[in-house]
Amino acid sequence: MIVARTSSVDATRLLGAALAPLARAGDVVVLAGDLGAGKTAFTQGFARGLGVDDVVTSPTFTLVRTYRGRLPLHHLDVYRLEHLQEAEDLGVAEMVDGAVTLIEWGDAVRSVLPTDRLEIELTFGEGDDDRRLDLAPVGKGWAERAAALAAVLEPWREGP
Repeated sequence: MIVARTSSVDATRLLGAALAPLARAGDVVVLAGDLGAGKTAFTQGFARGLGVDDVVTSPTFTLVRTYRGRLPLHHLDVYRLEHLQEAEDLGVAEMVDGAVTLIEWGDAVRSVLPTDRLEIELTFGEGDDDRRLDLAPVGKGWAERAAALAAVLEPWREGP
């Protein structure tokens, strides 16, 4: 696990943007954390890092938004889903082909997600805008990029 810290919304966006160049078609990124912890801010930066020019907003009521950049980006918010079957019905497995998929509240639907993913938990820090991000590669794809991930995140890293 890699631990990173940010001290502003803009810093969280910058971290997301720095991570995006490592993304490959088929990647899934699970974003977890309390309401207001920075999941959408991270996604906005990630999208910018993929070359997305559109304004990125939370898909809370639409469930899925798709953006065009270096790779297509599917941004999901599964907060309002009541059953795992609804996540399966969204077709997440089909979405990941040829795109990068970021899933806010994705920890609630882990069992229907691909086993190869990057999990990021955002938690509140001491200050109002401070955030801690725990990044955990799961499966082979992100694990193979763990060294590159650590290098890219160095400006925000905590500890060894």
